[in-house]
Amino acid sequence: MDPKNTQDRYKLPTEVVYCTKCTISNQRPRITFNAEGVCSACQYAEFKKNEIDWKKREDELIQLLNRFKRNDGSYDVIVPCSGGKDAAYIAHELKHKYGMNPLTVTWAPHLYTDIGFQNLQNMIRVGDLANILGTPPGKTHKMLTKLSFEILGDPFQPFIYGQTNFPMQTAVRYQIPLIMYGENGEVEYGGDMKNAFKPTRDYKSDHKTHYFSGLGPEDLVKYGIKEPDLVPYMAPSNEALEKLGTEIHFYGYYKKWTPQENYYYCSEHTGFQANPVRSEGTYSKYASLDDKIDGFHYYLAFIKFGLGRCTSDTAHEVRDGHITREEGVALVNKFDGEFPEKYFKTFLEYCDITEEYFWEVIDSWRSPHLWEKVDGKWKLKKKVD
Repeated sequence: MDPKNTQDRYKLPTEVVYCTKCTISNQRPRITFNAEGVCSACQYAEFKKNEIDWKKREDELIQLLNRFKRNDGSYDVIVPCSGGKDAAYIAHELKHKYGMNPLTVTWAPHLYTDIGFQNLQNMIRVGDLANILGTPPGKTHKMLTKLSFEILGDPFQPFIYGQTNFPMQTAVRYQIPLIMYGENGEVEYGGDMKNAFKPTRDYKSDHKTHYFSGLGPEDLVKYGIKEPDLVPYMAPSNEALEKLGTEIHFYGYYKKWTPQENYYYCSEHTGFQANPVRSEGTYSKYASLDDKIDGFHYYLAFIKFGLGRCTSDTAHEVRDGHITREEGVALVNKFDGEFPEKYFKTFLEYCDITEEYFWEVIDSWRSPHLWEKVDGKWKLKKKVD
């Protein structure tokens, strides 16, 4: 298989530079660094800590909710939700603290894990939250997963399409104009900072660039996917969203976003349970537990950018003050890039590919500015230290 030009596709700098405060590097797409070598996510973390009046932000949230609150018993806010700790926290607090009537909207994982499905059921029953579960047609989803693995280097992309667009479809169908997501990943984890100081997401321009790697579901017809099969993955028209008065907000703009605190909240209020063992590729047990395919999303990020699941976890926990940079570096060097062996055969069967072909695709995404072969084995040229 011909090598992909990963560096040009994602506009990655040739020289790898790591943040002086956390464990992330300049290979994360759209991230920026200041003159002191501090990444944009760490700069934003300092801004959150020192500059934001969180009481004032909560007052802004209450004003927003009052503008959309309904008094006839109908749903008044959509919370896209897998049943995990973050969205369950948002939906539960909106209902039980702020008096809203949220409808949680779930786009089904490729293949549910036992713990992931149990947490969704706990959110509904223990957390007392209404839910709509959208599940795409199985053969189409498998086809898109294999295609995304090959042409985008991310088998998770069909899930991301649905996770992004299905809540908007539901908003139009049920005439609920307010959609509340969790954190703004671009500013919390490093990326385009243009929306750092406003609460809303621009659904007209940001989705394709930030979440779809420049390839929207409507573009997949050129790969032989039939247009009717793509309907579940498509966004409503901008005209329909504008007519409804759709607004997409980030809860993390109004409330200080701390994933560990979200976990503690949901353990108490929505019956959320962590995995009994750590997730492959990292040390944590309570994030991204829903999908058996999940580990390959993170593994491909490691291949394409040299940044795996543990890097993402440690970088945020360093910014939150839960671990030191030195501890983060040690964890990254121990766990980052660990192969997701547990569901490897499941992944091969799901995509209907051989192990040999799997490694051909994997190696095609290795950029020569990041990777080299030493004694017949692939190694990163530069690791965090």
